[in-house]
Amino acid sequence: MDGQPFELPEFYVPYPARLNPQLEGARRHSREWARELDMVDVPQRGTVIWTERDLDSHDYALLCAYTHPDATGPTLDLVTDWYVWVFYFDDHFLELYKRTRDLAGAKEHLARLSAFMPVSGVVTEEPTNPVERGLADLWARTVAHRSAGWRRRFVESTRNLLDESLWELANISAERVPNPIEYIEMRRKVGGAPWSANLVEHAVNAEVPDRIAASRPMRVLRDTFSDGVHLRNDLFSYQREVEREGEINNGVLVLERFLGYPTQRAADAVNDVLTSRLHQFEHTAITEVPALCDEHGLDPAARLDLFAYVKGLQDWQSGGHEWHLRSSRYMNRRADLAPGVLGGPTGLGTAAVRIPASVLRTAPQRMRAFSHVPFQVVGPTPVPDFDLPFALRLSPHLDTARRLNAEWTRRTGILGEAVWDEHKLDASDLPLCAAGIHPDATVEQLVLSSNWLTWGTYADDYFPIVFGRFADLAGAKVCVARLTQFMPVGPEPTPVPVTALERGLADLWARTAGAMTAGDRTEFHSAVVDMLDSWLWELANQAQHRIPDPVDYIEMRRDTFGSGLTASLSRLPHGKRVPAEVYRSRPVRAMENSAMDYACLLNDVFSYQKEIQFEGEIHNGVLVVQHFFDCDRDRALDVVADLMSSRLRQFQHVVATELPALCDTAELDQDARAELVGHARRLEDWLAGILNWHKECRRYDEAELRTHPLPATGSALELLKHRAAGLR
Repeated sequence: MDGQPFELPEFYVPYPARLNPQLEGARRHSREWARELDMVDVPQRGTVIWTERDLDSHDYALLCAYTHPDATGPTLDLVTDWYVWVFYFDDHFLELYKRTRDLAGAKEHLARLSAFMPVSGVVTEEPTNPVERGLADLWARTVAHRSAGWRRRFVESTRNLLDESLWELANISAERVPNPIEYIEMRRKVGGAPWSANLVEHAVNAEVPDRIAASRPMRVLRDTFSDGVHLRNDLFSYQREVEREGEINNGVLVLERFLGYPTQRAADAVNDVLTSRLHQFEHTAITEVPALCDEHGLDPAARLDLFAYVKGLQDWQSGGHEWHLRSSRYMNRRADLAPGVLGGPTGLGTAAVRIPASVLRTAPQRMRAFSHVPFQVVGPTPVPDFDLPFALRLSPHLDTARRLNAEWTRRTGILGEAVWDEHKLDASDLPLCAAGIHPDATVEQLVLSSNWLTWGTYADDYFPIVFGRFADLAGAKVCVARLTQFMPVGPEPTPVPVTALERGLADLWARTAGAMTAGDRTEFHSAVVDMLDSWLWELANQAQHRIPDPVDYIEMRRDTFGSGLTASLSRLPHGKRVPAEVYRSRPVRAMENSAMDYACLLNDVFSYQKEIQFEGEIHNGVLVVQHFFDCDRDRALDVVADLMSSRLRQFQHVVATELPALCDTAELDQDARAELVGHARRLEDWLAGILNWHKECRRYDEAELRTHPLPATGSALELLKHRAAGLR
């Protein structure tokens, strides 16, 4: 392979790359700009970061001319300067902080950069190095043309890009290779593609409306765009980063270590993930974005801006690929170059000649997502011996909670709607789960937790039976819209509940939210709404008979499992000594997400036969792995078990290493530190309680599934009539 560690795979490139005719002007401008700011041939603390030859050979103007083919000359100059700056920052950080493992100096360097990107006002700090001078100059030239909402988003993505460099440095110092989920999540921040997406808005002069910027479809577009950009870069940069620079934050290396693959096979697997993410981008743009526009009543001008933004992201993917094929920065010998692209005509006939073969080659992977045959007989699942190092503690109030939970379930009518009966309630035994995850709860708190778990589990059964089997997405949306009305954040009135779901939620909300602060109530409301919306996502996939993309599945599974809801419940009675921004910090989010992923995948293992054989379900992590890797169930189980183990190790790593560092950085007092450590211990109880519940309840036993299945479609017709009558 001529010294290359692997052959580059055949990439999925479904859009033609086009070259901006303003390329030469951008080259001249960026070269002069970099010289003026001392980025070229000027030592920084004794080290020359770039020579003029380095800058010319990297050719960032070519990158921007390909990724922003329709930008005007001045806009292309500005965007190119931004990319010169961000790559210089990366190499400057590498030479001065990564190679020297200077974590303290890195923190000080990054802390100063926030002063050069104010959300409002002007820069007042005096820059002292090329990184600071470049950021100050670019900020002044960019933000004056953009809305306050765009500025806030751009500040956040730039700050993430800068600050998460510390995560990379910490991993290098500890020689710690992240697990695949951790890597994908963190690469989005440190890799810079969300930042690039913000610049696409600027380049096409089409901002995403603030009211939809945080919605799932827009988030998925940004995330899939980011993952596509980063995974492509990982393939091209593996030789430079891993073999020459000692970098360990590279997707190919992550899969080498996690799956035990040789380098070539790991590279091919990364390319499969990249392809899957681009398929997800297209699926979201085609099926979810138009509905989002309708839901929010966007006018024609806003819709045109939105689709210009989507097209800009597509241009970036194709243009970024072309640049990687040509830049001296990357491994690209014998890469598949179409003749006549560089220096010749653009559009069809150049980069476009690879499109038909690219689409055909990846068609089997796309079709596999729609090929699952439901209700296959799979038999009992061989459950691995999960070695969870946290001791189980059960509440002494379990028997009382069981009795009171049964009374509450009957009172709300949950047992009278043809979905559950007394036997199903007993087999599920949700108070047992509550007793494990809240072992120190009072009787009142334990009953409330039991009621929430019972309501959520019942709703999880209710939605696919009532709406899924009829592909009634409209009815499901009406149901969700009504349910949200029973969770008032302020003094707004609520309607009269007419179904057991509504009565249960109205009662739970009144008992839970009444004593909350306004901020807690808003956060808790969001957690429940996220869970409800995630069930709509499941129904849409079920209607399309589409097994989700693996990354999308993992991230949505946290919501479908109700992880955010239960995590919020566990924090409520334990004080407010920890500032909200600490709970929102990367280490705490990483701790929570790793615990959530372990619990969600644990549920997928135990529920595999129930969901695949008896319910015809497609939302199961084992099934997702089966279809993505085109392997059998037992191999998929091994992969899922390994993923669970890696998430558990990450949880333990954060608790042991990152939480103490966070406490020091945030200067928390002893009470706040104790509260944060207590939060980690409650997550340990949460995991131990969930594992015990899965082992001890009868909800997933084959005998239970055969003798007491969930109602068939015919039985659910009675419920539909009841629901329709109640809503009239």
